[in-house]
Amino acid sequence: MEVVCGGRFLSPSFSESSSGDTTRSIIDQSQMGEQEKVSAVMEEEKVIKEEDVEVKDPEPVLDIIINNVVSSFSVASHLDLHHLALHGNNVELRKENGVLTMKLRKPPTTASIWSSGKITCTGSTSECQARISGRRIARRVQKMGYNVKFRNFRIVNVLGTCSLPFAIRITPFSLKHRSAASYEPELHPGVTYRIEHPKATLKIFSTGSITVTAPSINNVQNAIEHIYPLVREFGKARSEEEMAEYHRNQARKQYPMLNIEEMEDEMSSSEVEDTYWEHV
Repeated sequence: MEVVCGGRFLSPSFSESSSGDTTRSIIDQSQMGEQEKVSAVMEEEKVIKEEDVEVKDPEPVLDIIINNVVSSFSVASHLDLHHLALHGNNVELRKENGVLTMKLRKPPTTASIWSSGKITCTGSTSECQARISGRRIARRVQKMGYNVKFRNFRIVNVLGTCSLPFAIRITPFSLKHRSAASYEPELHPGVTYRIEHPKATLKIFSTGSITVTAPSINNVQNAIEHIYPLVREFGKARSEEEMAEYHRNQARKQYPMLNIEEMEDEMSSSEVEDTYWEHV
């Protein structure tokens, strides 16, 4: 009689206890081998995950600052600019250009008024603020005896800026993207990059600063999202002076009440940086 266990033949001379012990040892060895394989696979997966975490850079948060929103509308009435200049406040008549300039303090706006009734407003920092300032200009004109209507309001142009956390090698960037980028260092220090969809024009500087001109705020945001992976390929580390200037600009934007120049005169650069991060 022969007993088969684990693929091995045992002679009948073995006792039942010895055969049972041998069976358990073979099973234990097979289980240990499977456990070692499973642990090895888990370690490999852990190493792969760690490598993925090391390779993937965290996506930076880019602050897009809207500096100017240009809007236009019509009051549907002919205007006497000389009359407006005599009876209006904070106005200036430019006869050589045939335009009247009117200024608002809140929201800060400069309006250019033509005798045809067309008005262009600049200085706002949002589309909502541009509409409010336009209606206030129209109300001022109405109080001076004109039957005006607020018509054909639209956003003409939006100017936004963004500072990247790295410098850019603009010469190789312009060479690779010749179809959309133009770089004339004798005329302008930045690269002019034009996007058709969404429609926008970007000025890219070696310091990492980008200026965007677009018809709307959404186009400005989409243009930054479009250009970031392209310039990231040509990014380079900033020098210590550029990093210090970058932190100063960030501090001015977030905390305009802090006088960075006076702080630098009284404290060292490291103390200024510590003070900045304390406020952050």
